[in-house]
Amino acid sequence: MREEFLYHVWKFQKFNSEALNTSQGEPLLVLHPGTYNDLSGPDFFNARIQIGDQLWAGNVEIHSKSSHWYLHKHETDRNYDNVILHVVWEHDADIFRKDESVISTLVLNDKISQDILASYEELLEKKHFKINCEKSFSGFDDFMVEHWLERLYFERLESRCLQVDKILGSMGNDWEATLFRMLCKAFGLNHNGEAFMAMASSFDFRLVKKLGGDRSLLEALFLGQAKLLEGEDKYAEELKREYDFLKHKFSLRNEAVLRPQFFRLRPDNFPNIRLAQLASLYSKNKNLFQCMIEASNLKDLYDLFDIEISEYWNRHYNFGKMHSARKKKLSDSFINLLIINCVLPVKYSYSKFRGQSDEETLQKIVSGLPVERNSVIGLFNELRPGTAQNALHSQALLELKKQYCDINKCLYCELGASLLRKSPKYV
Repeated sequence: MREEFLYHVWKFQKFNSEALNTSQGEPLLVLHPGTYNDLSGPDFFNARIQIGDQLWAGNVEIHSKSSHWYLHKHETDRNYDNVILHVVWEHDADIFRKDESVISTLVLNDKISQDILASYEELLEKKHFKINCEKSFSGFDDFMVEHWLERLYFERLESRCLQVDKILGSMGNDWEATLFRMLCKAFGLNHNGEAFMAMASSFDFRLVKKLGGDRSLLEALFLGQAKLLEGEDKYAEELKREYDFLKHKFSLRNEAVLRPQFFRLRPDNFPNIRLAQLASLYSKNKNLFQCMIEASNLKDLYDLFDIEISEYWNRHYNFGKMHSARKKKLSDSFINLLIINCVLPVKYSYSKFRGQSDEETLQKIVSGLPVERNSVIGLFNELRPGTAQNALHSQALLELKKQYCDINKCLYCELGASLLRKSPKYV
């Protein structure tokens, strides 16, 4: 029996609570089950329970077997001194306090309805082909699904903010430098994100500000530090000369920088093209961070990323290899990825840093982005047509699949837990 199931049963009191008795034969009345604790220490805090004629206020610990109290060494942990009730599935040992008095135990294995147990078995014990609630997913209430997806999106945003906060701390709370590193990683996508981040980390961001709006110097800096100034033509030689000047003047080093990869990339995603576009972005916007923070809608953000790459790259994917002229602007789909993976996490982190709330604006922006297309989104849309209609939904479903479905955290999921909550309370 999973302890997570017992947490759920206790939290929602999904058991026969009439004429309860402890394993020691004392009458028991649950006045309040307490507040669930997902950190270290007892499972529920501040419960109120009447045992016999005595009213108790304290904590509740839950185990599948009573003897797990000793297995987990709670008897030596002072955090468990205030446990007033031990709730178990199977009682196989009495538990004692330090003063040798017995901790009252409530056994649940004969107090839970067969319907709830059957729902639990269907959800977490049987083999499934896609996700545990696949048979029920199409029947969930629309409002509940929408509400849960909104919560999941902000859970995903919170996890991404941890990376933003880590970079911010390493940059001495310099938000412009933090944005630069996040943008570099986002421009590199999954294939070259770490390499671009290493490039961004190989020099002080103040150098980008010193070079101002000089696109050629920024290109030379980014491509040179990324070890991509290869090939023979006039433009390559010009960038090499500029990079050698920068390297000498600012004592630049790039031995630790990972060289970006071209393998299996479409030409528009070649690292030299993406870095040239990044140089154009910073040459156009000297106050990029401030502009991004002030952007309150999708149009503002699309305008921010509306850049012109240097003319050379409109005829080249690599140095020395010319093709017919083709504008290499940032595509809408690529800008959408930048907004999802960089802009919104940075805006969210910054609003939290300032003690403000910007959730409504962020939700409006992400809800205006088109839904992403991948196997995970396809799975949920197959189970429930129309589940994902915008980027908030698709981001939330990615979070749901990875952080809940894949690791069987159904009882922490609003949808999975609802299958047990709607079962009859007891037999």
